[in-house]
Amino acid sequence: MTDNRDFAALASDRRVDQLFDGIGRRFEYLRLSLTDVCNFRCTYCLPDGYKKPCSRPTELSADEVRRIVTAFARLGLWKVRLTGGEPTLRRDFDEIARTVANVPGIRRVAMTTNGYRLAEKAAAWRAAGISAINVSVDSLDPARFAEITGHDRLRQVLAGIDAAQAAGFDSVKLNAVLMRGINDRELEAMVDFVSSRDLSLRFIEVMRTNDNAEFFAERHVTGQSVIDRLQALGWSRLPRQAGAGPAVEFGHEHAKGRIGIIAPYSKDFCSSCNRLRVSSLGKLHLCLFGDAGINLRPLLQDDDAGDELIERIRKLTATKAPAHRLHQGNSGATPHLASIGG
Repeated sequence: MTDNRDFAALASDRRVDQLFDGIGRRFEYLRLSLTDVCNFRCTYCLPDGYKKPCSRPTELSADEVRRIVTAFARLGLWKVRLTGGEPTLRRDFDEIARTVANVPGIRRVAMTTNGYRLAEKAAAWRAAGISAINVSVDSLDPARFAEITGHDRLRQVLAGIDAAQAAGFDSVKLNAVLMRGINDRELEAMVDFVSSRDLSLRFIEVMRTNDNAEFFAERHVTGQSVIDRLQALGWSRLPRQAGAGPAVEFGHEHAKGRIGIIAPYSKDFCSSCNRLRVSSLGKLHLCLFGDAGINLRPLLQDDDAGDELIERIRKLTATKAPAHRLHQGNSGATPHLASIGG
């Protein structure tokens, strides 16, 4: 059996258009946070709202974004997801979307949003080069939606989903974090919602971070329990698609939509990891729940540093840990999910 050192040596011999870690996982997918600021106050992420620090570096500029995405594209990554916080709070979001979409080698640009601007901006974002969109919808009940997010905007978000479908995105997905005693009884209603629509719905396990241990213990719903309920309703597992994220997908012969489960506490969740993360300040995070990010920003100041940046990314990726340590109650250095895009 090949050990980790052998895989690391193999990875270092690969052509520059492939990126591997030390245990042979190949990376094709970059999650790029544009800001850690969010205007919602979701109970599982920022229950007290975003707290602006006294001082902080500026977020990555459009040129810095271009350089980091270009480096990853040269390493074979072809899918980029723009995240936050709420990425559309950036005034230059449209410019950044166009910039990323025009990087040679990038074939798919996705975004994740809370949907508050989606109804007015869906067509513009599609024109800018966004091809797939995920919208956070944690409840279909207006009062409960407001309780979870701190905003009475469900009607506005649902109108945005309609606008996204009309704008012709290749994929429109809904993200819902299921929480015991809050919205877990809505599972069947949410399944019914996407059954008659060409949408995908992602149920996401609550994840423990540094600031929500008590909330996690009280509200966590296991991914397996959701899978059991789906299978009881006649849904069956679908094959994994190329470049897919972490969701295990299910379909039903009488449904137009699909259901996905993102269950980081499930067995072997990390074995198929194909994604890396870069924060809005230019730090490479090898895992959402890793100990710290590695600052790449000094190499983003000049186009001439591209080769050095690529080599730095290759060497760092080779050190990626085999799995997170959530089962040991260790969520690394992640203070909350908005900090590096979830």
